[in-house]
Amino acid sequence: MGTTPVYNFGAGPAMLPRAVMEQARAEFLDWHGTGMSVVEMSHRSRHFIAIAEQSEADLRALLAIPDNYRVLFLQGGATAQFAMVPLNLLAEGDAADYVHTGYWSGKAIKEARRLASVHIAASSETDNFMTLPEAGDWQVSDAAKYVYYTSNETIGGVEFRSVPETGGVPLVCDMTSNFLTRRVDVSRYAVIFAGAQKNFGPSGIAAVIVREDLIGRARPGIPSLYDYAVHAEANSMPNTPPTFSWYLCGLMFRWIAEQGGVDAMQARSLERSAALYAAIDASGFYHNPVDARFRSRLNIPFTLPDPSLEAPFLAEAGEAGLVTLEGHRSVGGMRASLYNGMPMDGVEALIAFMQDFEKRHG
Repeated sequence: MGTTPVYNFGAGPAMLPRAVMEQARAEFLDWHGTGMSVVEMSHRSRHFIAIAEQSEADLRALLAIPDNYRVLFLQGGATAQFAMVPLNLLAEGDAADYVHTGYWSGKAIKEARRLASVHIAASSETDNFMTLPEAGDWQVSDAAKYVYYTSNETIGGVEFRSVPETGGVPLVCDMTSNFLTRRVDVSRYAVIFAGAQKNFGPSGIAAVIVREDLIGRARPGIPSLYDYAVHAEANSMPNTPPTFSWYLCGLMFRWIAEQGGVDAMQARSLERSAALYAAIDASGFYHNPVDARFRSRLNIPFTLPDPSLEAPFLAEAGEAGLVTLEGHRSVGGMRASLYNGMPMDGVEALIAFMQDFEKRHG
C-alpha cells in the first residue's frame, strides 16, 4: 500500500492511537533505563508493580471511581466475566435478571444459565435486536440478586444512552465496547467489566470494577482464579498476569487523560458516528437497519443494495487502506467500528470512499 495510511475498522482487536504505539515501540527494548523490556520483566519486580499501580490510579482518575470499589485487571477477557459474575454474586439457588439485547448479552445469558436461575427481565429479540427494550417495560423480579445488561452490542450496533433504573437491585454491566467513551457514574453499579481490546488496549486483559461489599461472597468450591477475593487480595496478581497488555492499557489511560479525558472521548465518538450516520442516511445506496433512537456510537453496521457488491467493496476499501469492514459472520453486510483509537481522518476517508463507490456502482 506504500504510504497509504491504514485504518482498522475491526470490532476488536481494534486500532490503537499512533502515539501510544510509538511510545510502546520506543520503550520496547529498554523500559525507562532498566535495560529490560516489559515483556521480560518480572510481575513481582518494583518496576512492573509501579506500572500496575499507576495504571490503576489513572483509570480511577478517568472515571472518578469511588474508594469503596476495587479495580481488578484480569485474564480471560470479558467472556470470563460471564461466569465470574454469577459465581461471585450468587449463592446456590439464587436468581438473577438479564436483559437480552443481542449477541453478547445472549452469550452471557447462556453462560449464567449453566450456574444459576436466570430470568429475562426484558428483550428486544422480537425486533431482531434492532431496538432496545424501553425502561418502563423491564420486569425486574423480586428474587433477583442483580440485573445484568450489555451497554453496547457490537454486532447489532445498539447502545444504551442512559443507566437503567432497577429499583435498588444491584446493576451489573458489560461495558466492553463503550468503556471510556463517555462519563459513567460508577456508584450506580455493583460490577462493571470491559475487555481491553476495543477502547483501551490489546486483547488478553479486562478491567473489572467491583463494589467492595460484594467481594468475598463467591460460592464455595469454585476455582480460586474465578474468585474476586483472590484477585483483590493479590492486587490482580495471584498468578502471572498479562504484563505487556496491562502496560499498554496504562499507556492508553495516560493518553486518554492527555487528550482531555472521557469527556473528550465522548465528544470525538459523537463527531465520528454522526458523520458516518449522516453519510449513510443521505445515501440511497447504503442502509443502517438500527432504530435511530438506539444507534451505537461505536459500531455502525450497514448494508449495500446488492450482496454481490460486498466483495468488491471490501477489496477496493482494502486497497484504499480501509480494512476489517466486513460485518459479523452471523449477520453479514458491513460494519465500521469507531473506538477511541480511530481518528476522524479515518472516518472521513471511509466516507469519501463510500461516496466514490456509490457513484461507480450505484
